[in-house]
Amino acid sequence: MGSHSDDSLVSSVKIPAIKFTKLFINGEFVDSISGKTFETIDPRTGEVIARIAEGDKEDVDLAVKAARDAFDNGPWPRLPGSERGRIMMKFADLIDQNVEELATLDTIDAGKLFSMGKARDIPNVATTLRYYAGAADKIHGEVLKMSREFHAYTLREPIGVAGHIIPWNFPSSLLFSKISPALAAGCTMVVKPAEQTPLSALYYAHLAKLAGIPDGVLNVVTGFGPTAGAAISSHMDVDAVSFTGSPEVGRKVMQAAAVSNLKMVSLELGGKSPLIIFDDADVDVAAQLALTGILFNKGEVCVASSRVYVQEGIYDELVKKLVEKAKAWVVGDPFDPKVQQGPQVNKEQFEKILSYIEHGKREGATLLTGGKPLGGKGYYIEPTIFTDLGILCR
Repeated sequence: MGSHSDDSLVSSVKIPAIKFTKLFINGEFVDSISGKTFETIDPRTGEVIARIAEGDKEDVDLAVKAARDAFDNGPWPRLPGSERGRIMMKFADLIDQNVEELATLDTIDAGKLFSMGKARDIPNVATTLRYYAGAADKIHGEVLKMSREFHAYTLREPIGVAGHIIPWNFPSSLLFSKISPALAAGCTMVVKPAEQTPLSALYYAHLAKLAGIPDGVLNVVTGFGPTAGAAISSHMDVDAVSFTGSPEVGRKVMQAAAVSNLKMVSLELGGKSPLIIFDDADVDVAAQLALTGILFNKGEVCVASSRVYVQEGIYDELVKKLVEKAKAWVVGDPFDPKVQQGPQVNKEQFEKILSYIEHGKREGATLLTGGKPLGGKGYYIEPTIFTDLGILCR
């Protein structure tokens, strides 16, 4: 079992009031057409943080209409790249000025470590934005040498309206890995954050407006994948869609894109990544890398090394070292600077992981440490290590 931080620890971080809970369409925060809302849950406690507007197909239609008008008739695609870059730089500055509040939102909504968010995730968001701001006036084509008397050249133009579907494991980082290049190119867009982690995306929309990004360029529709996400993927007026998430949903996004308007598709999908350790490895370093590879961000990483293959010469020594480190790994309140692992993002993921642990036991794997929930509330799980797994064990 891992070490557990005292849940009664009083955090020095003040939890801000939730300012933005509505859809952001055409530069304004608005209720969903249906008036429906859904709960966003604090995984530290299982309690409701706020009720969020639940966007549906009709709301996506409005957001796409705003994005299409902003692209076809608005200033953003027609601005000099240097001017788009200047506005994006201002957007990055505003993120820097609000880093603590943004990190807090991702902590209470996703269970992410506050110290990591404040020191790395949110500053890296601003860095990503500045990087693409610098690229905005460097989008060049080429003049091609022809074998006959023709003049040939390539011209790079913004594709139009982009749909971005964001996962819950890195709600800030992966949002900006998608919207930053699209903004630099002059695209307009509709963003659907994960229903588990909508709070920071709505705050970023507010900052985008303060930075001077024109109305309709960045729209945020909160809601669920089978409704709002599906509406973006199949929309006839969305020119490209980007999705990060599971292979199962990725197939649905690709299929919807194909049967609608053959829109361009960008997919980043999860896997089950093996880590291979050979006899010549430094055992202490290898054990630390193996543990971090699966427990970083609570294991909620698409390349988490959930399987470890160890050459037999160091197998016993490495397993012993790995168990020692897992037992010392600190799980608890993600606002506590001593904590290394917060809660899983929601009850569904919490129960899914526990079901995999039970599956391992039923399959005859040897449980060396962990395997149980931690604490009386929230979605905390002990660092868990199995050996003697069958080749087909999940």
